[in-house]
Amino acid sequence: MKIYIDADGCPVVDITIKIAKEHGIECVILCDTAHEFHRDGAETVTVSKGADSVDFALLNRVQKGDVAVTQDYGLAAMCLAKGATPIRQDGVIYTNDNIDALLLARHTAKKIRRGGGRLQGAPKRSAEEDIKFQESLENILREDM
Repeated sequence: MKIYIDADGCPVVDITIKIAKEHGIECVILCDTAHEFHRDGAETVTVSKGADSVDFALLNRVQKGDVAVTQDYGLAAMCLAKGATPIRQDGVIYTNDNIDALLLARHTAKKIRRGGGRLQGAPKRSAEEDIKFQESLENILREDM
């Protein structure tokens, strides 16, 4: 098992690495050349800057039983198809039961924006989200070990 982090704009990189170390699990950070990350305790893979380049790099590496930290619903759906467990930065675990609704919501929001509509932005990140993420990741790792 490995933990892969879609690190571009990811606020839980350090939390993820800490938990991976505690469980003796390899952690891989993926980013593009616009967002370079280097952290002790994790391998960093830097890919060319481009639309979805990090997503494709992660998808090419992730395997059944791995964990993928991402806020990208499309990437999460593809990770699920490969047998991996994707988790969002707020602790929501993507599953076959919730991914379709999340993808539909993303599609609907995109249609509204294309039509000139506006949507409310995401609220400021809270400490509770960090706690929920940590708890969810710990639960995933306990179940798989």
